[in-house]
Amino acid sequence: MQAPTLEELAPEGHDLAMDPYPVYAALRVNGPVHRITVPGSGECWLVVTRDAARAALTDPRLRNDIQHSSSWQTDGGHALGRNMLQSDPPLHTRLRGLVTEHFTPRRIAALRPGIEAVAADLLAALPEQGTADLVRGYALPLPVTVICDMLGVPATDRSAFHDWSNELVMPTSPPAAAAAAAELSGYLTELTARKAADPDGTLLSDLAADSSGLTIEELLGMAFLLLVAGHETTVNLISGTLHALLADPGQLALLRADASLASAAVEESLRYHSPVHATAFRFAAEPLDLAGTRIHAGDAVQVSLAAASRDPLHFPDPDRFDLTRRTSGHAAFGHGLHHCLGAPLARAEAVVALRLLLEQHRPMAFAADPADLTWRTSTLLRGLTALPVSLGRAR
Repeated sequence: MQAPTLEELAPEGHDLAMDPYPVYAALRVNGPVHRITVPGSGECWLVVTRDAARAALTDPRLRNDIQHSSSWQTDGGHALGRNMLQSDPPLHTRLRGLVTEHFTPRRIAALRPGIEAVAADLLAALPEQGTADLVRGYALPLPVTVICDMLGVPATDRSAFHDWSNELVMPTSPPAAAAAAAELSGYLTELTARKAADPDGTLLSDLAADSSGLTIEELLGMAFLLLVAGHETTVNLISGTLHALLADPGQLALLRADASLASAAVEESLRYHSPVHATAFRFAAEPLDLAGTRIHAGDAVQVSLAAASRDPLHFPDPDRFDLTRRTSGHAAFGHGLHHCLGAPLARAEAVVALRLLLEQHRPMAFAADPADLTWRTSTLLRGLTALPVSLGRAR
């Protein structure tokens, strides 16, 4: 008998996309690891507690390379090219080492004035009073602009790039996803060739240089991963933080009274709304025991970062959004070798976005019933499709 999907485990009539957390809580009661079916991918082991998540994410027997899967036949499992997310040491170590210095806290601190300038321009384009979609008008274009500037994607191409990216991480259909992959692959191939022929000092230009040592497949994979991961997750983080604050006026008032809590608000949002909902699949290179569950060689394992970050053993009253909470140890950026490279950038963008918005638009409330908002979901990500908000000018 095939294992159930999360949708099949949800109570009848429950909207899993809007609120998956009761399902995770029910699973946790019965143990840290469960067999489920992921639509379109097949069966896997799902990890739902924080301790088991950290154990899985640091176990060298669980590999990211799809060739360790019992169902592997071709390298078609790699998104575009060969990238860090779907590789293991020593390849992962080499690829990550090429870009690590570009995402250090020190390097991101130097980018902060530019991030603030982009946010200020976007806020200036919003109505002083009235309704605005803070996903389309703010949470989305901010990280898209920042990562595209870093890598050197021309402004005229960014709308198309985001459309391809969005289709790949939140597919509307298999044919549409395949078409987006082909178009994005062609675009990145042509763009990296231009950068190699005419270097411009951007990160993509540096990677395209012969001195980087990247193969064509690795360059394509690196460009894809940095561009897509560099904005899709941060869109969800910014919009999720705003949603959580608007849904709890008391916490919003607390932040307004003390702007220094902006970083705390972002960390609590990372825990509470986990923009990356689950990790990419890992595959058992050999049999192992994971938190009391026997995993066979070739089995797929997925860690629910969202479930781990609401584990009541580590986060009391986990379903409450609380700016004063001690959030250290949340799982939003993963753990171990594949801890999110872009975490400093995502944090900086979210804190800037939150601080500047609250400074300029003090009266702020949902412009639609929160129950009517749509959450986009995929195997990996979860975030709002739109966030209509009523804005008022700061006095």
